[in-house]
Amino acid sequence: MLRSIVIFVAVIAIASFAWPWLTRLGFGRLPGDFHVVRNGRRYVVPVMSTLILSAVLTLALRVFGR
Repeated sequence: MLRSIVIFVAVIAIASFAWPWLTRLGFGRLPGDFHVVRNGRRYVVPVMSTLILSAVLTLALRVFGR
């Protein structure tokens, strides 16, 4: 259980550092990604980008095995 939590936190940290490069590739601006501006604040909910990244990571783990 602890190992899973550590891996999850590491993946989140890597994704947050890689986000500027991912936005250059179009992630965060795909159809299905929601952008809401309220009271001068910008909220981004990248639903479609998350699904695509999840599918890519799942395929990579299956191909390279564990």
